[in-house]
Amino acid sequence: MTTATIKKRISASIRSSKSKVFLRQEFDRFGEYRQVSRVIKELADKGQLARVGYGVYAKARPSTISGKSVPDDSLVNIGLEAMRKLGVKADIGKEARALREGRSTQMPMAPVISVGKSRVRRAIAIGNRKIVYEKD
Repeated sequence: MTTATIKKRISASIRSSKSKVFLRQEFDRFGEYRQVSRVIKELADKGQLARVGYGVYAKARPSTISGKSVPDDSLVNIGLEAMRKLGVKADIGKEARALREGRSTQMPMAPVISVGKSRVRRAIAIGNRKIVYEKD
């Protein structure tokens, strides 16, 4: 009887999860800190995960254009889910809210997340695109 390796167990957990964003501590149940960190780094190098911030990873897939791995979801959606998992109440920025509610026709260019009165210092980025935090 063979037991599944930590890498196989983490890969299966990522594939079966409905979530697109994972925090580092979600994988602690699979083994020791260093082993899990090594496996997460391998999965990120392989393209199954994309590192979007300190201890924050997103599901990834190969790009149709370049072939490099890109996250499955948009930067704003990844940021919103990461904030939810970190316990910060967040929503899209006021410009995007105005567009969604039909009060504006302009598309916001920067990925903006409104964090209310919370103090957030965590950088969430994909490549050179970085989330901008907006306070209410």
